[in-house]
Amino acid sequence: MNSPEHAAESAATAPICSAKGCRTAAVWVLAWNNPKLHTPERRKTWLACDEHREHLSSFLGVRGFLKDVVTLTEWESSAEGR
Repeated sequence: MNSPEHAAESAATAPICSAKGCRTAAVWVLAWNNPKLHTPERRKTWLACDEHREHLSSFLGVRGFLKDVVTLTEWESSAEGR
């Protein structure tokens, strides 16, 4: 049953943007790795809302860490297939 308490729990566990101080729901997954620390196939992730996607992508891109940007839905679908 979808009670108000259950809805609040779901919202509290929904993925949120990784930008400092942002509590907005995540829409994007930024897959990255630091080649000095990680093997080439390793992917770490940051989540981003629409507002912070470009900023977070630029931060990782300038450092040469950004590998891919996909929607959260696409990322979750590809994880189910693994």
